[in-house]
Amino acid sequence: MESAGKQKPLAELAKLFLKLGCIGFGGPAVHIAMMEEEVVRKRKWLTNEQFLDLIGATNLIPGPNSTEMTMHIGQQRAGWKGLVVAGLCFILPAVLITGGFAYAYQIYGKLPEIQPFLYGVKPAIISVVIAMMISLTRKALKSIELGIIGLIAVLLEFYGVNDIYILFGLGLIGLLIQVLKDHKIRINSILPLTLFQIYSSSSGSFNWRVFWIFLKIGAILYGSGYVLFAFLDTELVKTGLLGKQELIDAIAVGQFTPGPVFSSATFIGWQMAGIGGAVAATAGIFLPSFLFVAFLSPLILKLRKSKVMSAFLDTVNMVSIALIVTVCVEMGKASIVDWRTILIAIIGFVVTLKFKHLNSAFVIIGGAGLGYVLSMV
Repeated sequence: MESAGKQKPLAELAKLFLKLGCIGFGGPAVHIAMMEEEVVRKRKWLTNEQFLDLIGATNLIPGPNSTEMTMHIGQQRAGWKGLVVAGLCFILPAVLITGGFAYAYQIYGKLPEIQPFLYGVKPAIISVVIAMMISLTRKALKSIELGIIGLIAVLLEFYGVNDIYILFGLGLIGLLIQVLKDHKIRINSILPLTLFQIYSSSSGSFNWRVFWIFLKIGAILYGSGYVLFAFLDTELVKTGLLGKQELIDAIAVGQFTPGPVFSSATFIGWQMAGIGGAVAATAGIFLPSFLFVAFLSPLILKLRKSKVMSAFLDTVNMVSIALIVTVCVEMGKASIVDWRTILIAIIGFVVTLKFKHLNSAFVIIGGAGLGYVLSMV
């Protein structure tokens, strides 16, 4: 009887997060809203206060927020086994669906019959990202100092400074500004930050190189899932490992498939090195989240109350927005090339802003259909 009782929470977690992994379109905000409905209102596994604490926890560690929420909920419900089961069940549907798209894209993606659809997807993606960036900016811009830091980040990015150095360097500046503002903060309240840098060039196997690249990104990536593409642009496109078009198409796949946006790593890994690359990229991007949630969970309550850490995260969020701006500019140069793509981008932008609760997948699908129609003109 005791064994069956122990198994029941795991089965419940698996059933719930497999379902959410299959129907969870629309990005992290939508995923978290669905989780709140399921685990707070319907099942009453957590109170409102506990759920809000977990949201705060996800903002204090790198990685995909909604995926880490599943892990936190799983850990609260059934310990470390619940963490693993909930996380894997949420990730798996997205990875399998994205893998199917990656395989089809590799075979059919460059054929003329498919190109008209991709022609419309690219400007639609940019319009969605820009609209969401505006929303993120409103939340992130909490002070004049943060606005100035954001502008500095844009300039540094255009001058070619590595995104990782921009993100953590300016984050530390924001942290120091908070220390100077509040003289009551003791030095020992500052959380030491270790920059996770693994140089992929040291690996002899290309699949291992893919794994290390995505492990590094998964271990240091703060902010929205869209910031992922700024890092990918730096690590893969600028180094010649991936084409700009493939990155844009990966963003599209991440948008119109359910589950975490980070499943785009599966698509990219497949384009780089087939199924082995897909497995390596997927394992690399998600592994840090499992480790962070497992090992840092006991520290979360203390970190949430730290003014210094809050200042660091506020700055990181603002810098993340700046990185998205520069990526949008680069993507726009490659994708918005004539009156048709300009029209698709404008329509997508207006629809995304006007209908804020509309699933972004519909904007992407609409862009694909409009691209097909307009390409016939």
